[in-house]
Amino acid sequence: MSGVNEIRSTFLDYFAKNGHEAVASSPLVPRNDPTLMFTNAGMVQFKNVFTGAEKRPYTRATTAQKCVRAGGKHNDLDNVGYTARHHTFFEMMGNFSFGDYFKETAIELAWNLITKEYGLTKDRLLVTVYHDDDEAADLWKRIAGFSDSKIIRIPTSDNFWQMGDTGPCGPCSEIFIDQGEALWGGPPGSPDEDGDRFLEFWNLVFMQYEQIEPGNRIALPKPSIDTGMGLERMSAILQGVHSNYDTDLFRTLIEAVAHATGIAPEGDRKASHRIIADHLRASSFLVADGVLPSNEGRGYVLRRIMRRAMRHAQLLGSKDPLMYRLVPALVREMGQAYPELVRAEPLITETLRLEETRFRKTLERGLSILDEETRALEKGQNLSGETAFTLYDTYGFPLDLTQDALRSRGIGVDTDAFKAAMERQREMARAAWSGSGEAATETVWFGIKERVGATEFLGYDTETAEGVVLALLKDGQEVQELNAGETGLVIVNQTPFYGESGGQVGDTGIMKGEGARLRVTGTDKKLGDLFVHHVTVEHGTLKLNQALELQVDHERRSAVRSNHSATHLLHEALRQVLGDHIAQKGSLVAQDRLRFDFSHPKPINDEELQVVEDTANAVLLQNEPVVTKLMAVDEAIESGARALFGEKYGDEVRVVSMGKAEGNKTFSIELCGGTHVNRTGDIGLITIVNEGAVAAGVRRIEAMTGEAARRYLTEESRKLRQMAGLLKTPVDEAADRLAALLESNRKLERDLSDARRKLAMGGGGGGEEPIRDVGGVKLMARSVSGVEMKDLKSLADEGKRRIGSGVVAIVGVAEDGKAGIVVGVTEDLTQKLDAVALVRIGSEKLGGKGGGGRRDMAQAGGPDGAQAEAALAAIEAAMAAA
Repeated sequence: MSGVNEIRSTFLDYFAKNGHEAVASSPLVPRNDPTLMFTNAGMVQFKNVFTGAEKRPYTRATTAQKCVRAGGKHNDLDNVGYTARHHTFFEMMGNFSFGDYFKETAIELAWNLITKEYGLTKDRLLVTVYHDDDEAADLWKRIAGFSDSKIIRIPTSDNFWQMGDTGPCGPCSEIFIDQGEALWGGPPGSPDEDGDRFLEFWNLVFMQYEQIEPGNRIALPKPSIDTGMGLERMSAILQGVHSNYDTDLFRTLIEAVAHATGIAPEGDRKASHRIIADHLRASSFLVADGVLPSNEGRGYVLRRIMRRAMRHAQLLGSKDPLMYRLVPALVREMGQAYPELVRAEPLITETLRLEETRFRKTLERGLSILDEETRALEKGQNLSGETAFTLYDTYGFPLDLTQDALRSRGIGVDTDAFKAAMERQREMARAAWSGSGEAATETVWFGIKERVGATEFLGYDTETAEGVVLALLKDGQEVQELNAGETGLVIVNQTPFYGESGGQVGDTGIMKGEGARLRVTGTDKKLGDLFVHHVTVEHGTLKLNQALELQVDHERRSAVRSNHSATHLLHEALRQVLGDHIAQKGSLVAQDRLRFDFSHPKPINDEELQVVEDTANAVLLQNEPVVTKLMAVDEAIESGARALFGEKYGDEVRVVSMGKAEGNKTFSIELCGGTHVNRTGDIGLITIVNEGAVAAGVRRIEAMTGEAARRYLTEESRKLRQMAGLLKTPVDEAADRLAALLESNRKLERDLSDARRKLAMGGGGGGEEPIRDVGGVKLMARSVSGVEMKDLKSLADEGKRRIGSGVVAIVGVAEDGKAGIVVGVTEDLTQKLDAVALVRIGSEKLGGKGGGGRRDMAQAGGPDGAQAEAALAAIEAAMAAA
C-alpha cells in the first residue's frame, strides 16, 4: 500500500469495519461555525454533536475531511512551497466517538491500524500524553507494549485540546514516527523537537471535561473521542519520503506543471512548482464548494491563493494562463474520492482561466509601474503609501502583491500612508453617497457596509448555515437588541438567504440561537452585496454578536428555483418560436408563479403559445445538468450568453447554461446571479397560464411550474369535466358541443331581437301606426320596452323607411327604470330639423343631459323612464314651434 487514494480508503474502510459511520467530508465553508473562515479540522462538522446541540443517528464516525488553512488565525500561505509539510489545502482523516468508546478503544483502534493495516514497525514509533494523564500512559504500555521511554509526558497546551475558552476539552495523545538519524531533530519535549527527525502524524483527543470558565472544569457525563491524521503526512511516511511534495499525488501534479511549462521541477525553481500544485488543489476545492474570487472575505483569500500560484507560473516563464490547464490532472487524481470536483470541473476551469487572464494584465501593468517608481530606491527604503494605493485603486494591484514583488530587493512599503489613502477614499465615497439625492435616504447602509463588510452568500450550495449578528436595525435606526414581538432588520456575516434581485424574490425562513427564534419574512440586498434580513422575533431576545442557525424555507426556495430556471427556458423558447427580436423587459420569479415581460409587437396566438410551452418542456425532460461558470462580462456575451433586464453586472459574472439544442449546442445561456435547479428535470413541468399586453410593444406571459402547475392543471381538468357533465357529452367533445350551443343561442337571440323590434314597431291597438302630422311634418313617436338600448337606432331606421319623410322619436325603457332615446330625421328634412337638438330636448325630460350624433340620427339617455311620454311630447312641441 503506497498510493494516497489507497491510504485514504484503507483508513475509512478500517473504521467502517469497526462500527463507524463513514461520513462524507463537509464543505470547506463551515455551515455550523460562523467564526471560522474555512473548515480547518475534521471535527468541525461534528462540533454541535460534541456539544449536545445536535443528535446524529450514529455514535461512531469516520471521515476524510477537506481542510484549508490560508486565512485568519490558521494561515499557512506564506510557508507553502518552502517547507516539507505546509499546505493551504490538506486532508484530515479521523475517527470520532460521541459518548460511545473512550481512551482504551481509541488507542487500541489506532495501534492496530498503524501497525497491522499500515504496517509501521513498533520500534520506530513513540507517543506523547498530557503530563498528568496516567490512564493514557498505562493504556499505551498495555496495548502497544511501550516502555516509559517511549511515552513522553508533555505539560503544555500542545497536549491539551480546547474548543474555546469554554466548552468541551481534554488531554491529547500524539503519535510520532522516528524518520531516522539522517534527519536532524530530537523527540517531542526536547530542545531539538522542531527538527524533522520525529514526525507527529496522528493526534488522539480525549474529550473528557467541560470548561465552565477559566480554571473551572467538570467531567463530561459522556466522554468522547476526536482524532486527526494528516493524509499527506501518512502518505509520505508510507511512501518512504520526507516531503509531502514527493508523494505520488503531488508528484503527478508537479509533473503536469513541468510538462506545461517545460521547466524541470527540481533546482532553484522547485518552490514554484510546489506552490502551483498546492494552490491548484486549494483553489479548485474552494470553487467546487461555492467560493468565487472577490475582494471580500473568503473570495479574497481564494483570489490571493490563485494569484500567488499565477505569479509563480509567470516566474516559470509561462506565457499564457496555466492553472486552468492543470485541472484535468487534479480531477483524475482526486475526482473519485471527491465527486464534487468532477461536477464543478467546468466552473473551476473557467474561473481559473478568467482570473489568470485578468491577473496577467494586472501583473504586467503593475510591475511596469512598480519598476519605474522604485528605480531610485535602495535596500531598506520604503515605497510611498500613495504610490502603493494608486497601484491598488487604479490598476488593481493588491498591496500584498506589491510587498511580495519588492521583498527580494529588500524594499518595503509605507503601509500607514497606504491605509491613510484608503481612508480618504472612503470619506470621499461616503460624501458622494450622502449627496446622491434619493439614495441619501439609505445612507445608513453605507456606514454599516463600511464597518462590517460584504455579506458572504452561501445560498448557491446550501440552505442552512450559521451566522454571527453584525448589525440590528429597528425603525431605520441601529439597535443593540430586538425583543419578542418586535420586527426589524438583521445583518449577519454569512447567509444562505438569497437577497431579492434580478427579478427573483428574497428568501424566507427562520433564524434561531440561544433561546431566540426569528421568522425571516424577506431578504433584500443593499449596495450590491450587503444582505438585509427582515425578521420578526417570535420569542426570546436577539443581540449583537449572537451566533444564529440560519434555515431557508426549503419548499419555497425549491419552487423559486424551478420558476427561475423555467424563465430561462421560456425566454429561449420564445426566441425560437417568435424570432430573435425577443428581449427581456422585466420579470418576477416567485414561489407560486413566474412572470416574464418581453418585446413583441402583437398578441401571441394559441398555436404559438403551445409551441413555446412544448419547446420549453422538451428541454426540461432532457434532465440535463444546469451548469454555472464564472466569466468576464464581455467574454460571456461574445460566447452567446444573454444579459437579463434589470440585472447589474460586475467585471465577473455567473453564466448559467441549460439544455441541449440541435448540433449538440447549448439551448439556453444567460448571465444570471439567481438560484437554479441542479437539473432541468427538477423543474417538473412548465405550463403557461396567461398572455397579454403590458405596454406598447411589450407582452407578458405568466406561467407555473412543478407542484403549482400540477394543481393548476388538475383544477382546470376538474372544471372541464364539470362542464362536460353539464353539457351531457364526453370531455373530448365538450368544446364542439359548447360551440354548437353558443351558435344556437346566438341565433335564438337574433330571432328574439327581431321579434321584439317587429312587435315594438307594430303600432297600437288594432295595428294603427302612431304617426301624426306636426306642422306639415310626419312624426312617428312611441315608447317601447323589452328592447335593448343598442337596438333603438335600428328601430329608428325602420321607422324612417316606413314614413318616407318625417321624424321618428323612440324612447326605450329598461327594466331598471332608466331610458334611452333616439331621434331620426329623414334626409330631406335635415336642413329644417336637427336630430341632435330634438334628442337633447327629449333627454332633459328624462332627467339626462346632452346627447349626440348627426342631424339625421342622434341618441341620448336619462335616469327617469317614467317620463317617456313627456319626452315625446316635448319633441312634438319643439317640432311645432320650428
